[in-house]
Amino acid sequence: MLTPIDCIALRTIKYNDRHNILVVYTRQRGRMSLLIGSGTSREANRRRAITMPLSLLECIVDLRNDRDIPSIREIKVKRQLAGLHADPAKMAMGMFLAEILGIVLAEGAEDDNLYSFIEDGITRLSDMRRGTANFHLAFLYRLGYFLGIQPDTSSYRDGRVFDLVDAIFRDVPPIHGRYLEASEARSVAMLSRMTWDNLHLFRFNREQRRQILTSILDYYSLHYASLSSLNSLDVLRRLFD
Repeated sequence: MLTPIDCIALRTIKYNDRHNILVVYTRQRGRMSLLIGSGTSREANRRRAITMPLSLLECIVDLRNDRDIPSIREIKVKRQLAGLHADPAKMAMGMFLAEILGIVLAEGAEDDNLYSFIEDGITRLSDMRRGTANFHLAFLYRLGYFLGIQPDTSSYRDGRVFDLVDAIFRDVPPIHGRYLEASEARSVAMLSRMTWDNLHLFRFNREQRRQILTSILDYYSLHYASLSSLNSLDVLRRLFD
């Protein structure tokens, strides 16, 4: 059955001489792996160009039950992202976020609100003129809401530590030892106040940005999925530190 599907490209994996596997997150069916033609033809080159990480696509997919991996019959760009794909720094951030999404998004778990959040975030990043260096921090914090792991910032008071395990602020460090000191815990409260429109107002130096990102990745690894071996992390840090 040929079915139209809205897709966000996450990564492409070589499958055989004729096909690659395009890993996508879809509005209708959650995360999916789809067969897409490869090669050196003009059409194959076009497909590679439009399936870069975080591309927004419309696909016609063959969903017959006798196929382990559905194949793409038609593919086109849903929205042009010139600001994302023409900017090396934004592209590096896009590859980093796509790699994380490829880990944390479950196969076949559709969520219309989550899809809309990711799609909106991608278009915001593409169009963004100020505050780009903070975008990935705000995106990952807000993504935690949809994954059910957003911290409880109602317990924040200046001077409290942040318990990474229980996701709350405490007056004294927890016995288990997984926490952020008060100076670092303040950044969690700052992240909760970030919106796409005010990112430029939050100014961090190199060490602060590195520490915040490290804390976010540790938090995700504790509560959801290990993010300890991201291939794109070093590139991102060199660009936005």
